[in-house]
Amino acid sequence: MNVFVDMMLGGVFHAAVLFLVAAGLQLVFGVQKIVNLACGSFYALGAYFAITSVSIATSLGLPGVAFLPVLLLAGLAIGLVGLPVERLLRTVYRRDESHQLLLTFGLLLVFQDVLRFFWGATPRTLDNAYLAYGTAEVLGVRVPTYNLLVIAASIAIAVTLGLFLQRTRTGRIIRATAENREMSEGLGVNSNRVFAAVFTVGCMLGTVGGALVVPASAASLEMAVELVVEAFAVVVIGGLGSMRGAIAGALIVGLIRAVAIMVLPEAEILSIYLVVILALILRPAGLFGKAVA
Repeated sequence: MNVFVDMMLGGVFHAAVLFLVAAGLQLVFGVQKIVNLACGSFYALGAYFAITSVSIATSLGLPGVAFLPVLLLAGLAIGLVGLPVERLLRTVYRRDESHQLLLTFGLLLVFQDVLRFFWGATPRTLDNAYLAYGTAEVLGVRVPTYNLLVIAASIAIAVTLGLFLQRTRTGRIIRATAENREMSEGLGVNSNRVFAAVFTVGCMLGTVGGALVVPASAASLEMAVELVVEAFAVVVIGGLGSMRGAIAGALIVGLIRAVAIMVLPEAEILSIYLVVILALILRPAGLFGKAVA
């Protein structure tokens, strides 16, 4: 029983982080119709920048309990890199999807070199932040309190994002632009500003995800590509452009990954691919995606 609870909590923790990146990917596609292969780079950038930020905070004498706010602020701050990146993407908005994929894949490679230039090729860790909050007991199992805080933060972000898109005027403008860009522009909406805001928010979701995960795992150059695989598995399972799909897909991938690591670690990635193949066969549009007529 204890092993099962520990495995499930580990899977939900990974799903909470994975959801943030997938939500950014879904938001950008839903509004701008761009499949952003560079989402893994934002995730890695958030992780590395968070390490630097916590190191600075520690040198200034900040207590350990303040690490989580520092990580969140670091992820949000570096997420502003989405603004100049979005300006570059404007060149391919109305072009064929292949141009968009090539450009975002090129950005992935560029960011790999940027990370190597500023932080080197050696993986970096942040154990002090992970242990600062101690442990808590859940169903008789001792788990790191940090994991529970990240799960709670991810839920709070998901609820806030949902309320923003559904209940605010800006959210309605974003949804209208996603539904019909030309009509929205005809009614006076500045689609360039909407796209810049949406892409930056999507970028911030990815960088916050990277910032939150780095205390629990090392930041490395490979994490960007590994994350892209899992994020697109979430999208395929949940449905492209669906926030509910991002939640469901992240939970499925996170739990499957946790079970695979516990039962057969060698099949961790294979298990995710098998579920993706099954989803493509049984429900090509995903659990919450719209089937193409």
